[in-house]
Amino acid sequence: MVETEKQGEHAHIRCRTIIEVLGKPKEYVEDAINQYIEHIKEDSELVILNEDYSEMKEQGKLWGKFVELDLVIKGTKKLISFCFEYMPSSLEVVKPGQLIMTNPELSNFLNDLQARLHNVDMIVKQLKAENDFLRHNMNAVLHNAIMICLKVSRLSLEQLSQVTGVEKKELEMFIEKLIKENKIKKEGETYTLA
Repeated sequence: MVETEKQGEHAHIRCRTIIEVLGKPKEYVEDAINQYIEHIKEDSELVILNEDYSEMKEQGKLWGKFVELDLVIKGTKKLISFCFEYMPSSLEVVKPGQLIMTNPELSNFLNDLQARLHNVDMIVKQLKAENDFLRHNMNAVLHNAIMICLKVSRLSLEQLSQVTGVEKKELEMFIEKLIKENKIKKEGETYTLA
């Protein structure tokens, strides 16, 4: 019975996994995926049996590349650690057909998972707060820039776009809001203070 309970801890696990890198410039993505694989190769508890790289693909403004690995990992603890450390986009356990985890292994896995989820949640909340702060202040700066410009002279949307550095399409939405608030008014193709 003790032998069965330790199986997951010490079993060699063969799996297929895909690791993706997305970013820019193109050269960064190529270097990053190669460094990732070199780092995996340095780990004595992981053995890469095969690696199959995709072609570099442009995805919008970013570049993407992935590698499919066929590898052997020493034990469930290392398998879980591999998932947390390398964040593969998919993982398929090929062998053995069944793994047994001890209660402490499962508890450690769940606690690690919870800790990482809480950390990600904290980062998301912090970034949202920073984003809200920046958006609020950017709106205030843009509001003041438009009001100062229009106090000096009547300006068209094109001229306001050039002065503020904001694209006409985005600026137009902001200006519509100022018109609804009766802070500015449109006369023909130009804007002035209300």
